[in-house]
Amino acid sequence: MNSPLSTSQIVARVSLFAFAAIAIFGGSLQMYLGQPDTTPRLDNIHRFMAGIYLFMGIICAWSAVTVRQQGTLVYLIAAGVFVAGCGRLLSMSIVGLPEPRALWLGYLTSELLLPWVLAVAHFYRPRS
Repeated sequence: MNSPLSTSQIVARVSLFAFAAIAIFGGSLQMYLGQPDTTPRLDNIHRFMAGIYLFMGIICAWSAVTVRQQGTLVYLIAAGVFVAGCGRLLSMSIVGLPEPRALWLGYLTSELLLPWVLAVAHFYRPRS
């Protein structure tokens, strides 16, 4: 029988499940919706990226379930989410903040902060 998860493992697991839920929902929705009012090329790229986003959610969920066995993968996930948030920040600085503003700022804030929470929690996990 496994010992209970440490606080840092619980924080890492919750962070990974949050990323999983967002990516699975967002990826599925974007795969279904596509990129309306655009060219076939942009819709194709949009749905391709939605597939990557969706499967990233599955990887996050698996990592959360197996958090005790994970090492570098958790840091790679955190880095991926942070870089994605940087991409969102770059978009906002070039083309502006979409509406509703509070929603998009909420996405941005969580994408820039939660990866650091995940990485620190994973760093302080108990080691066998």
